[in-house]
Amino acid sequence: MNSLYDNVKSYSEILSELGRQNPNIFAVNSDMGAPGSFAREFPNRFIEVGIAEQNLIGVAAGLALRGKIPFVYAMAPFVTMRSFEQIRTDLAYGEKNVKIVSVCTGLSGGPWGTTHHAIEDITLMRVIPQMTVISPADSLETERAICAAAEHIGLVYIRLGPGEPVYEEDYTFEIGKAVTLREGDDVTIAAAGSMVIKALRAHDELTQQGIKTRVLNVHTIKPLDTETILQAAEETSGIVTAEEHSVVGGLGGAVAEVLAEAGIGRLKRVGIQDTFCTTIGSYEELCEIYGLTAKSIVETVKKFVA
Repeated sequence: MNSLYDNVKSYSEILSELGRQNPNIFAVNSDMGAPGSFAREFPNRFIEVGIAEQNLIGVAAGLALRGKIPFVYAMAPFVTMRSFEQIRTDLAYGEKNVKIVSVCTGLSGGPWGTTHHAIEDITLMRVIPQMTVISPADSLETERAICAAAEHIGLVYIRLGPGEPVYEEDYTFEIGKAVTLREGDDVTIAAAGSMVIKALRAHDELTQQGIKTRVLNVHTIKPLDTETILQAAEETSGIVTAEEHSVVGGLGGAVAEVLAEAGIGRLKRVGIQDTFCTTIGSYEELCEIYGLTAKSIVETVKKFVA
């Protein structure tokens, strides 16, 4: 394994480090089990509410009201849909300093089926005023994102998912600032989360075919790095977004809004089309079936240069 990743920390380890630095950090979970070292070190700052996502958000709101910084940890389809009203009203409207960290995002629920897929969560969280939405590409970026969220004053949603190592060297994570991973002037691939590594693989294949692609890691979907998106639209023939999420309202939707308002650029979106993912299978099988692959990105990019 790349030495950069040898000491990558788990969510629990990151939270424990933050907890040692700041006694106001609390961990609030919904049937996710004790967050390892944090629960052992700080038992009085760990709360497990069980399968009760609406109550989860209420507890976090109460803690924030008392000046604490709750890190909520839950499964994406349930915390974003079942408790949407509580997130909107108790957290966002009340301007609470709460961090929501979700797992079981996209199709990573695999054989658990449609109920456990989260293909709408970015859309739901993005529409809430003042919400920051982050989708890290790999474990290193996850560590950086969680630390940045702890420093950020305001409501943050961090979407964790499966992801192979992306970064070849360390870098400074900045909320709201996309990262250019590869340069190119033919087509831009703007990816988030688990699709970033696939965008890099697509870049390598397209390079062999003589197509120069720019690859952006758009880890922050809100606030979107509009400057980098508009620059890509002006300097390349089109933008292909790639996300493990519905193409409606996610990264593709966010980029479309920016381009439409500016009146420039062309866009194609790789993601889950307007459909439920009803097939039962492994995560890898589902990604293949629903077009969340490097191959899909390659085919979409080539439509711009045909």
